[in-house]
Amino acid sequence: MTKPDTLSLSAVLESGQVRIEPFAQHHVEPLRAACAEDPDIWQIYPVNMLGEDFDKAMAAFHSLDSWVQFALIDTQADRLVGMSNYINPDAFGVVEIGGTYIAPSVRGTGFNTVMKKLMIDHAFACGFTKVEFRVDTRNKRSMAAVLKLGAQQEGVLRQNRVTWTGYRRDTAVFGLLPDEWAG
Repeated sequence: MTKPDTLSLSAVLESGQVRIEPFAQHHVEPLRAACAEDPDIWQIYPVNMLGEDFDKAMAAFHSLDSWVQFALIDTQADRLVGMSNYINPDAFGVVEIGGTYIAPSVRGTGFNTVMKKLMIDHAFACGFTKVEFRVDTRNKRSMAAVLKLGAQQEGVLRQNRVTWTGYRRDTAVFGLLPDEWAG
């Protein structure tokens, strides 16, 4: 078995209006502004990315060695519109795509689909044999988007995470294998 190339996950990926680039310090303030565009969504996220909680969340993200973090850029507007990550890439060929936030200005435009396709294609090109997604079951929009990509729901982890609000969330787990990926 060939091990996946974890180091190559951190790369610039681009197609059409979507540019994904490794997260850097100069992305912090534009991300703060993008996160503030939808204050209601943070109620169903594990962490809060608003106000003073933003800095705490960013410090926690930066301390995660097992996450490959990205800024999402809308090239048409030339502005940062969100973030996403490869989470826990392992030597057995599994990587999760998650911790994704996309500003309302690009929702429904196909931005998310292109972004996910770029990340999935890149993960498989790096030798990963399975891409996973883990979604709060309250987040119906994200669950529908993952299914639209061709991922299969593999189960629900019951009350497996306590969010910043104290809510004990159920997490739907989805998996996508190379032969299921239409790209």
